[in-house]
Amino acid sequence: MTAIRQLSFCFLLMLVTLSGLCQQKQADTVRNGKTITIISADRYNFQQLDTSQFVSLVGHAIVQQEKTIFSADSIVLNQKQNTLEAVGNVHINDADSIHTYSQYLKYVGKEKKAYLNKGVKLTDGKATLTTENLIYDVQLKTGTYVNGGKVVNGKTVLTSTEGYYYGDTRDVYFKKKVVMIDPEFKMYTDTLMYNLTTSISTFVTSTKIINGKRTITTTDGYYDTKKKNGYFNKRSFIDDSTYTFAADKTAIDELSGLSEYQGNAVYRSKDTVGGYDLIAGNIKINKKTNSFLATKKPILLIKQEKDTIYVSADTLYSSKLSLLRKTRFVPEVREKPVTEKTINKPSKKDSTKQIAGMDSLQSIKKIINKPLKPAVKDTNNDRFFEAYYNVKIFSDSMQAVSDSLFYSLEDSTFRLYTNPIAWSQDNQITGDTMLLFLENKHPERLYVYENALTIQQVGKKYYNQVKGNSINAYFLKGKMDRLRAKGNAETIYYGTDDHNKFVGVNQANCDVIDMYFEKVKDDSKPQRIVLRNNLQGTATPMGQANHNELRLRGFHWLIDKRPKSKFDILGN
Repeated sequence: MTAIRQLSFCFLLMLVTLSGLCQQKQADTVRNGKTITIISADRYNFQQLDTSQFVSLVGHAIVQQEKTIFSADSIVLNQKQNTLEAVGNVHINDADSIHTYSQYLKYVGKEKKAYLNKGVKLTDGKATLTTENLIYDVQLKTGTYVNGGKVVNGKTVLTSTEGYYYGDTRDVYFKKKVVMIDPEFKMYTDTLMYNLTTSISTFVTSTKIINGKRTITTTDGYYDTKKKNGYFNKRSFIDDSTYTFAADKTAIDELSGLSEYQGNAVYRSKDTVGGYDLIAGNIKINKKTNSFLATKKPILLIKQEKDTIYVSADTLYSSKLSLLRKTRFVPEVREKPVTEKTINKPSKKDSTKQIAGMDSLQSIKKIINKPLKPAVKDTNNDRFFEAYYNVKIFSDSMQAVSDSLFYSLEDSTFRLYTNPIAWSQDNQITGDTMLLFLENKHPERLYVYENALTIQQVGKKYYNQVKGNSINAYFLKGKMDRLRAKGNAETIYYGTDDHNKFVGVNQANCDVIDMYFEKVKDDSKPQRIVLRNNLQGTATPMGQANHNELRLRGFHWLIDKRPKSKFDILGN
């Protein structure tokens, strides 16, 4: 009986003590903030040390401060300071919204700050943060780690040396050695803001995004992992397996395949021969149709081994030739090469004349009958380019301007429309429409039809001129080799002697006019001219000719429009 009475007395004493503790907690509420309340435990122990009062809770210990519940294997509560320390399977349930786990916890009730160590895990039910050391502010719902941590949000994993979690907005601010691993890409940076709800990453320092063979380097912008789109500011750079791309501002949408590049946009093909580069103020790309639209002073550079072709216009557009054929007709324009059968053999009615020391007809045939290689049609070159308004073309071999242009990689042909003008060495060629055929990216043939006219200035007031319904000009190693005018052909030609002195001017018309050139240093000069079939003409001494009136119909000397160098194109 004595033992039973002693146990009852101890139990009553504990109840009185706990009642006193509750009264004490009420007094501390004003002084130390919201009081931490004991919920339950397997065992309790009360201890008074100096002015502090400690309650040890062991086994399934649970305490609470407002809507936040703390549980652990053991909890030591300092009621006077309103703090606690917990060890073993620590769990903080913050209003059933954020759950934090660790093996050790120190909590300051007045500041509502939790200091967690060893195997720390914070989760809001969707994303999970793990680290070894975490400071969690219960009131602000913020978590901070400075010794390395990891956040897993769905299939996206982010790691960094430092991290700052904001529960209300679900933002995580990562710093130092930040790495994001996603099934479709990897991201490396030093500073990153990531939203767990939207999966949007915002970066303000040098950032590298690697997606397969493509690498994006930027210093400012954002990327939406869910919607697969992003915006990059401050001169971003893209390096792919086949090209590089740089622009002041870049916007991409992976799902739609659309992207836009603004401000000094530069596309460079890694194919040094046969590829192309593009420069523009604005470039829009559709990856699904493999097309682009370039505006704001666009410049196209068709690369080749030596003689790059520069093309500028108000607008440049490019896409697959196979897609174009589904919506409109693309004619085959390459004519058959000139052969023996296509040259009209002179008959008794023919009038064939040589001017200025021309060779015999047989020698002429040997020159003009050089076989021309047909256009190489490569199925891999499934691309065309269109240029609109104020078109300019520059290469070392030829320059041209026109209102619009169409170019196909399949047949390597430039089609120039509306007031086209072409220049090759000293020759100016005009007509209604021009077709410039390339072979291995070098000029091979220029075909002009309707009102075709070629002019060459040979003196201050002297101009050699050849006119016809059509003109075919052939090139050899990038230089003018021969020229043929057909249909109502006319010519004004200044003859010279063996010392290159002018001896007279010839005016003639016939069915066909052939002109041949010889290479002189880095240029080519007219060497001979042949007039074929139904020839009518006159020859006038230099002193008796009115040179100012020696002009064929449609004559316009337009040298001021000629691009002088590639800088005329680049400065367009």
